[in-house]
Amino acid sequence: MTAIRLGLIGAGAVGVLHADAATGIPGVRVTAVCDIVADTARRVAAPLNAAVFTDHRALIASGLVDAVVVNTPHALHTDIVTAAAAAGLHVLVEKPMATRSEDCTLMERACADAGVVLFVGHIQHFLPPVAAAKAALDAGAVGAVLAVHDWRSTDYRPGSRPAWFFDPAVSGGGVFINIGTHCVDRLLWLTGRRATAVSATAVHRGDLLVETDVLARLELDDGIAGHITVTSTRLPARDELTVIGERGTIRVARGTGAVLHPDDGDPVVLADESDDDVPTAFLDQLTAFAAAVCGEQPPVIPAAHGRRVIEAVESVYAACATGERVAVPDRAEASVA
Repeated sequence: MTAIRLGLIGAGAVGVLHADAATGIPGVRVTAVCDIVADTARRVAAPLNAAVFTDHRALIASGLVDAVVVNTPHALHTDIVTAAAAAGLHVLVEKPMATRSEDCTLMERACADAGVVLFVGHIQHFLPPVAAAKAALDAGAVGAVLAVHDWRSTDYRPGSRPAWFFDPAVSGGGVFINIGTHCVDRLLWLTGRRATAVSATAVHRGDLLVETDVLARLELDDGIAGHITVTSTRLPARDELTVIGERGTIRVARGTGAVLHPDDGDPVVLADESDDDVPTAFLDQLTAFAAAVCGEQPPVIPAAHGRRVIEAVESVYAACATGERVAVPDRAEASVA
């Protein structure tokens, strides 16, 4: 693998995970860290002997990096990604790819025109239990997929996360674009289908400008139904995915890992849950990004997939606003990936 000098743009909690992952990959070195809070950037940069920046434009122009990880508030992704592409830098952009599908297309085109890699950071693809479920589904363990239910619960009250999450102009929405994006991503990825229409209801608790709870039904190609429940409660956090097939069911849940329940046999553990799952996933994701940068393989999670996730999220918000079933536009022709 060719040596890759990596810049981190955004040094919050997920930025730290990327920094830690880079230390475990031969040939990848974090050489610059940017955060609008200088002390935050310094804390991440110091152990890595990396340069510190408070303006992403200065990092991009520094000549110190070959690629960047964009881990900033959602609405800032587009300008940073397009600026990095114009400078010839490869990009891993954290989910959600953007707050609007039009911006996803701008990012796609900018990176394609510049001849640089654009990789979308959907970490679910690399979490061992979810990856094990995907492998089992692809191997036909439950036959054709008929339906999927995904339920995630988190604390989405002010004080539970940075203030910008509650500003729709910056975040793009509330619990659904933040947490629900994981659910949409793994629904589309596990089934290998695109969303065609959605129906949804949103709940706004308190005086927040963003939604705190969403119940959504996504219709996929081939008649598959996907139900996504994202709630904000003070109950224990919940993360449970159930895939119903012709010959059995696969359940991926916090605390149990991934388990196959065949209709004609005993349950089979596909992957146990481990405290190392998240660090392992970030290591594997960054390894895949580095391989794409080096030309060893195409991006495992291409821009087209990230855009399809946002198209579905936009349609969920439209359905919540209108109370009507909303068709998800098929903008495959917009893709340049």
